[in-house]
Amino acid sequence: MTGRLAISATLALSIGALAAQPPKAATTAPELQSFLKAHCTACHNAQVKEGKLDLTTLTFSLDNPKTAALWVKVHERVESGEMPPKGVATPKPAARAAFLKALATPLLAHESARTKRDGRSTWRRMNRYEYENTLRDLLGAPWLQIKEKLPEDGVAFRYNKVGDALDVSHVQMSRYLTAAEYALKEVQAQERAPASTVRRFYARQQPSFTGPMVFNEFNGSPERATFPLLDSAADVPVLERKAPLTSPATREREAVGVVASAYEPLEPTFNRFRAPAAGRYKLRLSAYSFWAGPESEKRWWHPSRNNLSAGRTHEPINLYAEAPPRLLRRLGTVEVGPEPSVQEQEVYLLKGETIRPDAARLFRSRPPAWHNPLAEKDGQPGVAFRWLEVEGPLPDTTAPRLFGPTAPTAADVEPRITAFVQRALRRPLRSGEAAPFVKLAQLSLAQGDSPSEALITAYSAVLCSPAFVTLEEKPGPLDDHALASRLSYFLWNSEPDAPLRTLAAQGKLHEPAVIHAQTERLLADPKAQRFVAAFLDYWLDLRKVSLVSPDEALYCDYYLDDYLLESATEETQHFFTALLNENLPVRNLVDAHFVTINARLAEHYGIPGVTGVALKKVALPPGSVRGGLLTQASVLKVTANGTNTSPVVRGAWITERILGQPVPPPPAAVPAVEPDIRGATTIRQQLDKHRTDPTCRSCHAKIDPPGFALESFDVCGGWRDRYRALGGTAKVAGFGKNGQPFPFSAGPAVDASGTLPDGRAFQDVKELKQLLAQDERGLARNLARQLITYGTGAPVRFGDRPQLTQILDKTAPGHYGVTSLIHAIVESELFRNK
Repeated sequence: MTGRLAISATLALSIGALAAQPPKAATTAPELQSFLKAHCTACHNAQVKEGKLDLTTLTFSLDNPKTAALWVKVHERVESGEMPPKGVATPKPAARAAFLKALATPLLAHESARTKRDGRSTWRRMNRYEYENTLRDLLGAPWLQIKEKLPEDGVAFRYNKVGDALDVSHVQMSRYLTAAEYALKEVQAQERAPASTVRRFYARQQPSFTGPMVFNEFNGSPERATFPLLDSAADVPVLERKAPLTSPATREREAVGVVASAYEPLEPTFNRFRAPAAGRYKLRLSAYSFWAGPESEKRWWHPSRNNLSAGRTHEPINLYAEAPPRLLRRLGTVEVGPEPSVQEQEVYLLKGETIRPDAARLFRSRPPAWHNPLAEKDGQPGVAFRWLEVEGPLPDTTAPRLFGPTAPTAADVEPRITAFVQRALRRPLRSGEAAPFVKLAQLSLAQGDSPSEALITAYSAVLCSPAFVTLEEKPGPLDDHALASRLSYFLWNSEPDAPLRTLAAQGKLHEPAVIHAQTERLLADPKAQRFVAAFLDYWLDLRKVSLVSPDEALYCDYYLDDYLLESATEETQHFFTALLNENLPVRNLVDAHFVTINARLAEHYGIPGVTGVALKKVALPPGSVRGGLLTQASVLKVTANGTNTSPVVRGAWITERILGQPVPPPPAAVPAVEPDIRGATTIRQQLDKHRTDPTCRSCHAKIDPPGFALESFDVCGGWRDRYRALGGTAKVAGFGKNGQPFPFSAGPAVDASGTLPDGRAFQDVKELKQLLAQDERGLARNLARQLITYGTGAPVRFGDRPQLTQILDKTAPGHYGVTSLIHAIVESELFRNK
C-alpha cells in the first residue's frame, strides 16, 4: 500500500469510527486537526473567527444539522481551492485529497443513513399554484382563479416546493376550505350555465368609448381623446353633432379611434358586455389602424379629430378581462393593420367580467401638458375599434359532471362521492376511505340541505383532506402512483392524467423506456408551460418583474410601458421553451446565438427586421450583445430597483442563480452602496472605496466582476454607454411614454470591464458571456441542482453528489442538453426515491 493510500485509509477509518460515536463524544479527529491546524485554524479560531467560523471547537456531531452543514462547507471550500486562501500555506495535492476523502466518507455515510430512514424530501402539501392547477384539471374548470385565495407559500432553497417551508396551519386549512367551496360552486354554476350565444357590441354604443374620455382642458374646453370614424376618415357630421352617434345604415363601418393607450381616465371598455357565467368564450374584435393628422402647424404633436386617414402602422392590442374595481387580467394580444380585420381569441372568463382592449404601443397621456412621442410632423398613429363579438359560454363535453345534467337526488349522493374520491386521491382507493365523506353528506341531508348542497359539503371535505392536499411518499423507492404524481407535479404542476394513472395501475411506469416516453409526452403538452412559468418565476425571480416600476423621472421612456414588461417576461419563458424543444446545450443559458422576441423587444434591443406581436426565434446579427439569460430585459429588470442598477446585486444574482455559487449575506455593520443618481460619481468608483474594507473585499472580488459587465444595461435592459443623471447640462432630448419631456441628462460613461476571481479579464458583456460559457459542466451542475430541488422538493445535499455526478456524466456527450438533463434527473435515484 502506498503512503498516500495508507493515509487515506487510516483517516477514513478514523473518521468513520468517530462519526459512529455518540454526539457528546464526537470531537474532531486528530488526523483532521493536523490538516486544519496547518492550513485553516490560523484564521478560523476563537480569537480571529474569520467568517464567524471557529474550527478549533467545532465538533463532529453530524446529527446536528448546523454542524453537519459547516463540515460540508469546509469540504466544498477546500475542494474548490477557495480555501486555504492565497498567502496561507498551500497543502500538497496528496494531503488535500486525503483530507477531502476522510471528510467525505463519514458525511456520505451519515446522509445515506438519514435518507434510508426518512427519505430525501419532507412529506409536503401542495403549494397554491399546484392546488389551483389540480382543481382546474380535476374539476374540468380551466378558468378557476384559486391561488390568490390562499396564503403565500413559504420558500426554502429558493422554491415554494420544499416541504420544510410549506406549513399546515388552521389558517391554511380554513383557506383551503374557502377556496374549495368557491371552486365547486363555480363549477356547479357553470354546469347550469345558459346556452351559448353570439352577441356583438359596437364601440359607438359603449359608454366608456363615447363618454368622458378627454386628454385635458385646452382653451377652456375638454380636449376629446376619442375619434369618431367612418371607415378611415373622420365622421364629420357626428363631430359637428349634425348626425346621430350611430346609424343602422352605417353601423358596420362606424368606429371609435384612440391615439393613446388605455390608462385612467382613458379606459375604453366594452362594458355593455358582462360574462353571464364562468367558462370558455370566443372573442372576435373588429379593428384597424388609422392616421391622425396634426391639429395645427404650431401644435403638430396634437391630433386633429377631423383630419383622419388610412393607417400606416400595425398595432398590438392587449385584451384584458376586467372586473370591478379595475381588476385586470391579461387574456392575450392581437395585431391590427390599416385594413379592417377581425381578430379571434379563445379565452376563459369569470362571471361578470367585461373586456378592455388596449392599444398597447401608443403613449399614455399624463396632463397637464403632453407631447405624443410617436407623433410626426404630419400626424400620429391610432387604433380604431368597430365592434367586439362574443360567443359563449362554449360547452365542454370533456368536463366531468359533478352535479349531473339534472338536480341530483339523495340516491345519487353516495355513488357520486365515491367516484369523486377515486378520481381525487391520485392512487387506488383504500377500503372504507370514502365512508367519512359519504357520512358528511348524509349529515348534511339530515339537516335539511339539498342533495347538491350535501355534495358540495362532501366534495369540499375531500379537497381539504390530507390525502388530497399532500403528496404521499414513503421512504425508499416510490411506488408507481407516487412516481406518477412526482412526475406530473414536476412537469405540469398538477395531478397525473389518465395515461399516467393507467401505467401506474399496471405497474409499468417505473420501467425506463416507459417513464422516458411519458416525460417526453408531458414536456410536449401545453401544460408544460406551467412548469416553465413556475420554475422561472422562482429560479430567476420572474414573479417579481412588476414589483417595482421604472422611475418616472430617470426612466420615463419605460414608465407605464406594460407591454414591454409583459413581452420581456414572455421572452424568457419562450427562450427556455426553445431550449427544451430543441434540447439545446446548457451553455445557451449564458451565450446563445438567438433570441425569442417580438417587434417591441426588437425595438428595445436594436435588432432590425422583426415585426408582429408574436414572439419568434430570431438569429442575432453579428456583434449583438444579446443572447442568453443575462442580457434579457426581464432578468435585467428583476436585478434592478427601478431607479438605478448595482453591480453587487446583479453580480450576486449571476453568481448564485447561473453559476450556482452561494453568496454570503453582507456584514450587518457595513452599509449598502447607493448609486449617485445626480451623476457625480459612478457606482464603480463608490465600490472601489467600499472594497477597501477587509470584511468586504473577498466577497466583492467574486461577485462584482459579472455585475460590472451588466452595467451596460439600464433598469429595464436597454443598452447604455452612459449613465442617466438628474441635473447636469447634457440634457437628453425626447419624450416619455407619459408624453412628458425627458428630465434627465447624460451622466458618466459606463465601464463594463472586469476580472474574474481566476484572473481572466473581460472588456464587456460579450467577453464575459464567452468566458462563462466555457464551463459547461459548471452551468449544467447548477441547472441540474435547480431542477432537482424543484422536482423533488429537496435540495441537492452532500450525500446526493454521486447521483448528481452520474446525471452530469450521462448528459456530457450531448453538451448537457436541457431536455437530456431533465430525462437523466427523472431516471435517477434522486427522483425515483423519497
